[in-house]
Amino acid sequence: MLLELPRTHANPEIPRITDAEAAAMVRAVIRLFERWQISDAQARDILGGLAARTYARWKAGETGRIDRDLATRLSLLMGIHKGLRYLFSDPERGYAWVKKPNPLFDGSSPVDVMAAGDIFSLARVRSWLDAERGG
Repeated sequence: MLLELPRTHANPEIPRITDAEAAAMVRAVIRLFERWQISDAQARDILGGLAARTYARWKAGETGRIDRDLATRLSLLMGIHKGLRYLFSDPERGYAWVKKPNPLFDGSSPVDVMAAGDIFSLARVRSWLDAERGG
């Protein structure tokens, strides 16, 4: 005889990440983009088409609400940064790598791949770095 298991109820009131965690990731990503020397337009594309006003507020230190898609993108970017730090003993080489054409990405730079706007492009770069470092 089959018995129904008790159901767990979703609680949408519990944030996936705290406001403090979101703010910390936003600050880190803004600094990362500065180190990568990419334009605000490229940064907004990497973040999924983030509005210019929202990105300007981020740069001014006002985070606002972070939805699941944006939190995932921020997490992927932190993973990309971590992967680069593992692969390159000189951080500047890692920062430069993201803008160099790469045959593994059909001659596009990793920034160009990530700026395609879809979350899968970010995941593609992250996966490549993870595989390269054996993670």
